Amino acid sequence: MGAHLRRSNVVLFLIVSLVATLVTSSLSQVGEDKVKLNLYYESLCPNSEDFIINYLPKMFNNGLIDIVDLKLSPYGNAGLLDNGTIVCQHEEPECKLNTVEACAINAWPVVTDHFPFIYCVEALAEQSKYDEWETCFENLKLDPNPVTECIISGRGYKLKLEYADEIRALNPPNLYVPWVVVDGQPLLDDYKNFTSYVCKAYKGPNPPQACRGL
Repeated sequence: MGAHLRRSNVVLFLIVSLVATLVTSSLSQVGEDKVKLNLYYESLCPNSEDFIINYLPKMFNNGLIDIVDLKLSPYGNAGLLDNGTIVCQHEEPECKLNTVEACAINAWPVVTDHFPFIYCVEALAEQSKYDEWETCFENLKLDPNPVTECIISGRGYKLKLEYADEIRALNPPNLYVPWVVVDGQPLLDDYKNFTSYVCKAYKGPNPPQACRGL
């Protein structure tokens, strides 16, 4: 009886180990095959707000995020003067929010952690309540210190310079914002249809529900 039980335990252990190995292998494969989705935007651009509020959130609900490496770049068409001053298209309020969002991305690098904050800030901006962005900390139960310290210390300014270098290095260069790029391919005016481009670019196993039927 004891020997039989031990054999059963060994078999069970082997089955569990095999399943764990297959799951780990599958997740690793998905990670390797993730499609790069880059969004270059500026915080007070109406089209950027619309895309972040009404289009990007869907990918967190339909499984698309599982096959996507999403990176947000809050700088857009800002300019850099010779004295180091950054000038934004929608003036100082936009420069402020670009810094806030750059610091949030830096504070919470995982996209599922920082995107809710970005969404909250952009939703307020769409309602012309951009000066209430700090309420997003309380609404989302987030510690404000990492973001506020990033802003005060000047780290946010340096982050924006890094984003400036990224957008200037685009080839082909961006023509406007939002500028959406899938695996290096700019989607131009068809950026709202990004799901079909992501699904077409994905070569890994088990495509998500969002890709079925496309």
